Amino acid sequence: MKNKFLFMLYAVCIGGITGLIIWSFLRVMNISIGFIWETLPDMIEIPFYTIIICTIGGLLIGIWKKRHGDYPEELEEVMSKVKRDGKYPYTNIGAISISAILPLIFGGSIGPEAGLTGVIAGLCTWIGDKFKYLFKEMKELTQIGISATLGTIFNSPMFGFIEPIESEEDVVLPKTSKLVLYFLSILGALGTALLLNNLFNSKMMMASFDDFIIGTKEVLFIIPLIFIGVIAGLIYHFSNKLIIKISEPIKNFIIIKCTLAGLLLGIAGTLLPYTMFSGEHQLHEVMNSWQEIGAITLLITAIVKLLITNICINFGFKGGHFFPCIFSGVCIGYAFSIILGIEPIFSVIIVTTTLISFLLKKPLSAVLLLIIVFPVAKIPIMLLAAVIGSFIATHINTKNHNI
Repeated sequence: MKNKFLFMLYAVCIGGITGLIIWSFLRVMNISIGFIWETLPDMIEIPFYTIIICTIGGLLIGIWKKRHGDYPEELEEVMSKVKRDGKYPYTNIGAISISAILPLIFGGSIGPEAGLTGVIAGLCTWIGDKFKYLFKEMKELTQIGISATLGTIFNSPMFGFIEPIESEEDVVLPKTSKLVLYFLSILGALGTALLLNNLFNSKMMMASFDDFIIGTKEVLFIIPLIFIGVIAGLIYHFSNKLIIKISEPIKNFIIIKCTLAGLLLGIAGTLLPYTMFSGEHQLHEVMNSWQEIGAITLLITAIVKLLITNICINFGFKGGHFFPCIFSGVCIGYAFSIILGIEPIFSVIIVTTTLISFLLKKPLSAVLLLIIVFPVAKIPIMLLAAVIGSFIATHINTKNHNI
């Protein structure tokens, strides 16, 4: 009992440390973004500022990666290594941290989850190695740390728990004693981040949509909207494959790749400002002005953002794709609510849920991720869209594999 209590205390401490690291990372990121993209332009006037800054950022990122390695690894790679080896390398945590934050502050259309997950996984492995003589369960700390990281970044404890263990074939839940450890760590991390947000008056959470009443007209458009979400998923999927092929000839020229990514990002950001950054903060602006923006601009912005996200990730501005894809799904949903004359939030929910489940191929994880922004009361229609989107994505992947 004493050992179990002590290990539970370790899990809570790991969660608290995770929450502190995540909050500090996001705080530094937001301050840096504010200086580069708000304070500095007010101090000096430079023509084509966005293009110049993004290109310089790409050059700096390329030089850093040339010296320290092509980090951070994508979220799937981190979780795969932890699942396979039971640990994650921690000798380069500092390099991973800087590699993760540089693309974000220079406007990359990516999320922070990939880099932060690698940092926390490495830290938990280090702690496990240092204190493995205390408890045989220390090897579980890395997996627990990943869950705490995802649960905190997306403000969804259940997503943090389910995402690392939900697979395409089956789901194996940990034993009850380990479930307690997972949730203690996740709640410790989320609680620490929320406490720090309140103490420093920080706002680092996604926007949330109000509930609404579904009418007969909306019901008739469920399947067409799911189809639209699938098309968005296909655009992301096939553009990713195309961009990987395009980048193949220069895959070893990391400085050129990163600089080119910065240039393309800057051009896109000059023409369509919402294509830059993760989309987390821009979501508030779109929610308040989607009618003024108009359907055509919303659709173009969403599609270009999906393309730019793939360019960023494959050309050196590495990071996560969840936040940018959520933003794109919201823009597409609003656009078709204008075109079809239906309830806007209904359209947004169906399209975004289908898109995210198409990319994840994990319907439960998709729904648990999106309840941070959508009304809990609409979980049934979210599940419907998620199951269909995931089924189509899995079928397409299987077909491509057979070919």
